[in-house]
Amino acid sequence: MDARTVGVEEELLLVDPATREVAPRSGQVLAAAEAQPHADLLDHELFRHQVETQTEPTADLAELRRQLVAQRRAAGEAAEQVGLAVVASGTSPLAGGEPQVTQDDRYLDMLDLYGEVLRPAGVCGMHVHVNVSSEEQGVRLIDAMAPWLPVLLAVTANSPYFEGRDTGYATWRSRIWAQWPSAGPTEPFGSPAGYHAAGDWLIRSGAARDVAMLYYDARLSRGNPTMEIRVADVCTDPDDVLLVAALVRGLAQQELTAGLAGADAPLWRVEMLRAAHWRAARYGLSAALLDPRTAEPAPAREVLDGLVDAVREQLEATGDIDLVTDAVPRVLSGAGASRQRAAFERSGELTAVVDDLVERTNACWRE
Repeated sequence: MDARTVGVEEELLLVDPATREVAPRSGQVLAAAEAQPHADLLDHELFRHQVETQTEPTADLAELRRQLVAQRRAAGEAAEQVGLAVVASGTSPLAGGEPQVTQDDRYLDMLDLYGEVLRPAGVCGMHVHVNVSSEEQGVRLIDAMAPWLPVLLAVTANSPYFEGRDTGYATWRSRIWAQWPSAGPTEPFGSPAGYHAAGDWLIRSGAARDVAMLYYDARLSRGNPTMEIRVADVCTDPDDVLLVAALVRGLAQQELTAGLAGADAPLWRVEMLRAAHWRAARYGLSAALLDPRTAEPAPAREVLDGLVDAVREQLEATGDIDLVTDAVPRVLSGAGASRQRAAFERSGELTAVVDDLVERTNACWRE
């Protein structure tokens, strides 16, 4: 079986190492990056304290990691040239000044239309693309994978701190993002026609300004033959990115070869999906999740093991099974939000959390 190609977009924060606050200087960083290899794959984002990286599609997860590291190097070295650092965290732990929107007509129009919903939205996610051969395939995957997406959110939860305080959540980014009127889980679309009709209605209603603002947890990618999973926090450790990419590809291939839902699978209503996302956001992998196979609470370890079992055949076919089985115990023992909280507990200072994030985000290209 030929492995499907995957690609990743990462949103990164720009941080001033002296204050540990975000710095609205993406224009300077992108200008400095122009001399770097792969500079064409760096871009601005909604706010000036963010930059975005993207990989090329690849079927080889080792190559995906190489590209992720190269992108972080390009962004990290450019940031250092102007006295900044890049950080892979869903939110900035420290409070900063008034967020500054990138001077782009579309972004400024979004600020005018959506007001205060936009202002805290300078948060950082990770988007995983998996190749599909048609819109029919893509919509089938969007519908079938919906109950599994909260599990991926829990795996990547990496934003417990926001505006100088512990939110009590493992991923506060996801709660901020949920304020957009076009964001979150969706009812089954059933077909490309159903998918496009729903999107057209949201745009007519004003809930989305355009197609690019259909912020579903999973959607068809514009201009690319991919289905895009948008639920994850950006991961500080690139190896956590590979775990998610492997699981996304495994879920996609399992659905298209044998189906993900058994005959006795529960019917997931959208309010059930929202509840599953809430539990994943609140606790990450530290407490029970809603099991996609039963819609009932179950220990996170059991749910994650169940996800691996559901796609094991596909992981074995693509050679990803060892990567996944090695990574699962690591994230269960401490990743993302738990590592941020551990950094705080060692010092009692949020500045230490930022310092730890800077070190871990950039360690992969300093090796």
